[in-house]
Amino acid sequence: MTSIDEIRDNFELLDEWDDRYRYVIELGRTLEPMPEEEHSAENKVQGCVSQVWLQKLVDRHGGAPILRYRGDSDAHIVRGLVAIVLALYSGRTPQQILETDAISVFNEFGFRDHLTPQRSNGLRSMVERIKTDAKEALAEAS
Repeated sequence: MTSIDEIRDNFELLDEWDDRYRYVIELGRTLEPMPEEEHSAENKVQGCVSQVWLQKLVDRHGGAPILRYRGDSDAHIVRGLVAIVLALYSGRTPQQILETDAISVFNEFGFRDHLTPQRSNGLRSMVERIKTDAKEALAEAS
């Protein structure tokens, strides 16, 4: 999976939004395949115009739990947005997830000006779902 720093560097190299849009779609193609049985109601993210699924995997070996995700969508651009969200949050502890401000990263990438309000709401829904998972994991660990 591409790191958020690599994504940030690549966005800086792309001046035109059309190029950035194509890059986001390409990021979606790099997502690890999500098993069909994980396209379930439990994994479906509510509040997205397109269908979006996030599968949470918790690694409890050692200290703080690590939350890992697989994601998928039925829309190419949204799959790319899922890839960016996973680059931000997957493989992190609940505390790291709660401390990460995704909205500032999305604004840095220009999403506020170039995504429809529905897509922006979907991004927020994905972030809220992951932050809720982090809060639950913290509660279970204490």
